[in-house]
Amino acid sequence: MEQGAVFLMVVFGIVVMVVIGKAVYVVKQHERGVIATFGKYTRTAEPGLTFLLPFFQTLQHVDMRETVLDVIPQAVITKDNVGVTVDAVVYYEVTDPFRRLYNVVDFRTAAIKLAQTNLRNIVGNTALDEVLISREQVNDELREVLDDATDHWGVRVTRVELQAVEPPRDIVDAMSRQMKAEREKRAVILEAEGVRQSQILEAEGERQARILRAQGEAEAIRQIADADKFRQYTVAEGEGLAIKTVFSAIHEGDPTHDLLAVKYLEMLAKVADGQATKIFLPLEASGILAGIAVAGEAFAEGQSGPTPSSPSPPA
Repeated sequence: MEQGAVFLMVVFGIVVMVVIGKAVYVVKQHERGVIATFGKYTRTAEPGLTFLLPFFQTLQHVDMRETVLDVIPQAVITKDNVGVTVDAVVYYEVTDPFRRLYNVVDFRTAAIKLAQTNLRNIVGNTALDEVLISREQVNDELREVLDDATDHWGVRVTRVELQAVEPPRDIVDAMSRQMKAEREKRAVILEAEGVRQSQILEAEGERQARILRAQGEAEAIRQIADADKFRQYTVAEGEGLAIKTVFSAIHEGDPTHDLLAVKYLEMLAKVADGQATKIFLPLEASGILAGIAVAGEAFAEGQSGPTPSSPSPPA
């Protein structure tokens, strides 16, 4: 009897442990627990300790973290009939654990096939140059298509990235030659632009130099003209002053015939210096000559002594 009681206690302990193992579950922070009773969805358990009815309820863990899905590389023909090999990756996260478990059997396989199909359609409607240059646009279009299609499965596609787009070898060589020619063309254009800019700057400098030289010459001419004008004005002013002095002396100083005779002789000397072969004397020459004679007599009297003065000739 004692052995039977011990056996029963051991069996009971095992049953209790099994029941506890079936009734108590731990849901991690990054997970959600989908609970079903007799195969029918009951509720979604949050992270923490969860109790179930053993043998009547089941729990499935669903990872809610963002997950990467590698799309198998495939050959695609672009819009301009160029065959390329495209490799892409898809990032997704679960938004509804219930639909993730019950609306699709094999989510990964279904998502890969869906990504391949839509990638073929999008790249097939795009030229090769646009695929190589505008990868972001292809990524956005593919992400929108996959996001709409996988929404029924409780999944949200967060990002799609094209890892590689590999054209055929001959296309790569042609693109390399085209790129080289384009770079050589840019170099020639830049060199010509540099020569043109240098010539423009040189011509501009020469123009400025000519303008400055012309301005300097004009300024020098102006200063010379001002100096000459000032000199002429000074000479004219001096001559005017001299004429005015002589005029005042004649009309206000009451000059004698002797002084007039001396001035007249000085004038005759200047006239005789000219190139003319004939000398015309004015009508008043007789009076002036008489004044000269009187001056001579006065000079003689000054040498020999005083003599009676003779009357002055008429003017």
